[in-house]
Amino acid sequence: MNEELISRLTEDLKASRLTVVLTGAGVSVESGIPPFRGKGGLWERFDPMEVAHIDAFMRNPARVWDLLLREMHHLLNRVRPGTSHQGLARLEEAGYLSTVITQNVDGLHQAAGNTDVIEFHGSFARQLCLDCGKQIPTTLVSLETLPPRCSCGGILRPDCVFFGEMIPPQALERSFQLAEACNLMLVVGTSAVVQPVASLPGVAKSTGAKVVEINQEPTPLSARVADYSLFGEAGKILGQVAAGLPPRGRRH
Repeated sequence: MNEELISRLTEDLKASRLTVVLTGAGVSVESGIPPFRGKGGLWERFDPMEVAHIDAFMRNPARVWDLLLREMHHLLNRVRPGTSHQGLARLEEAGYLSTVITQNVDGLHQAAGNTDVIEFHGSFARQLCLDCGKQIPTTLVSLETLPPRCSCGGILRPDCVFFGEMIPPQALERSFQLAEACNLMLVVGTSAVVQPVASLPGVAKSTGAKVVEINQEPTPLSARVADYSLFGEAGKILGQVAAGLPPRGRRH
């Protein structure tokens, strides 16, 4: 069944003038990064209101760094892009993909080679000083003392969205603009339940775009929004799709 749908997706990519991709935790799971939600997710081990709410961080940043952020720091220092990241980078390089909108905070799309990535929830790949506003790559931050501090003495925090914080306005605005403008939206490795990002496929559909889902299992999108769904390993599917497309140059 997937072979026919892969051929269909290949043709849809050739026909599309503007293709965007929405990615979720399933893409990064291939790189060994556990999801936040669902089976095996971080929220099975931690209460997110205790370790991932901005109020909890501001009350006791050392505790949040010790319980959650230290582990994420070590994890992101050793992970590498997986096959899904590589497949999406190949699609951009060949000229079939404009923008990646990601819910992930690991920076792996950029590491794989995608050049236009909207980080809907920010990024843990960089740290932000609460005092001077300086951004520092996470790989350069020492955890010898917690919380880690900037050279100015200010406390460092991940440049990602905690519970209780707003989505970065520019990311929000541009994501919805692209959803309205695209001809084709690929939805890869996401359960499509976290708002407001989960509404993007519906916006794309309402303005005439095709919506194609690639995921391990059915989601709320499968029956209501997606034109068709490919179930299985996203990296393998994207690799097959990319292999069937001749280069046509980058499009932005």
